[in-house]
Amino acid sequence: MTFTTLRNWAIRIAVSAVLASHMSAARCAESMVTIDNFTFAPAQLTVKVGDTVTWKNHDDIPHTVVSAGKFRSKAMDTDDSYSFTFTAAGDYKYFCSLHPHMTGTIKVE
Repeated sequence: MTFTTLRNWAIRIAVSAVLASHMSAARCAESMVTIDNFTFAPAQLTVKVGDTVTWKNHDDIPHTVVSAGKFRSKAMDTDDSYSFTFTAAGDYKYFCSLHPHMTGTIKVE
């Protein structure tokens, strides 16, 4: 192989990698769960692997979002939010550690 051939291969590989990363980013979505009146809405949400879910607290008291062993937010005051990007498929049950009767599920496909 000549130097020119090797350089052309390297350029093709680099361009392919850049295009693949942009295409992956374009497929990722962001979903919102609202916290209000001691509930998560929607209580069940289905997303794709790589998607980000943001929880936003509209209540006038603090809440958390906890999925045992997976993710844990700090206490969120009014209008605070917490985001988590799901990198593996599965069902993620979560709750508010300050008000354990508040529950929800994120299904990642």
